Amino acid sequence: MPSGRVKWFSLEKGFGFISNDEGEDVYLAAAALPNGVTTVKPGTKLEFSIADGRRGPQALSVTIVEAPPSISGSSRGKNDDLAAMIEDTIKILDRYSNSLRSGRSSSATEAERLAKVLRGIAAQIEGN
Repeated sequence: MPSGRVKWFSLEKGFGFISNDEGEDVYLAAAALPNGVTTVKPGTKLEFSIADGRRGPQALSVTIVEAPPSISGSSRGKNDDLAAMIEDTIKILDRYSNSLRSGRSSSATEAERLAKVLRGIAAQIEGN
């Protein structure tokens, strides 16, 4: 099974990229993450299967092998991360509410992505 490390992942956009062990970039959709996982940090080691997508290789059936080492064991870094996640979520909710006010309804994909982000934030808040 191929493996690699997360290059970057955007909770807001719902995707990111993995650098596989051969140095190739592999697209990582939020839907490919394990159940209950809403985001991954850069440096997280993953195992995954690969399918050819429209724009190149895409990760499927992702398994987290190893989380990146924490720079600081203190809760300060965790609180800073949570604050940034909340600020990003506020931006997402603001755009969503503006769309609703202008009479546009969201697609099922957008609604699912927003719900996943909100569940992820709620889990982080409960675990804090």
